[in-house]
Amino acid sequence: MNEEKIWIQVLLLLGVAVVTVLLTRSTADARHQAVRRVLLALFALVTAAAILFPTILSRIAHTVGVNRGTDLLLYLLVIAFLSFIATTYRRMKGTDRRITELTRELALTEARLERAGLPTAHQEPDGAAHPGLASPPAAAGEQADASSSAEAAPEPPGPVQGPDAS
Repeated sequence: MNEEKIWIQVLLLLGVAVVTVLLTRSTADARHQAVRRVLLALFALVTAAAILFPTILSRIAHTVGVNRGTDLLLYLLVIAFLSFIATTYRRMKGTDRRITELTRELALTEARLERAGLPTAHQEPDGAAHPGLASPPAAAGEQADASSSAEAAPEPPGPVQGPDAS
């Protein structure tokens, strides 16, 4: 084995090790994370074997009907990349759906607070518009009408009376 081949093998193995460590750090639920770690460990072992013994990859490629090991590796990477795109798309759609739900709930909550005469996140306690807003918030009726939810806002309560009101 010549010295150049050893250096590239060491660099590739270090790269696989770094990627493996980075990908095992996740906030996913325990079951999903366990499956990911098992698959990642398998990937690291297979990759290390392919780096250290490149003829094995060529033999596997010939066994499955591919001419070269590098072609087989390319095909597998394309499949992995498409899987990544699909899972990322699903995760992004779920996040978009959750943001939409939270935005709707926030709009309904602010409309209820305004109807009750209470300050919202966009108003100062004295009723003036928040200084960070370019224009004052829409009236409670407009916000409730603009939301796509069928839930009606409750009727506003009577005037709020303080402790010294007669």
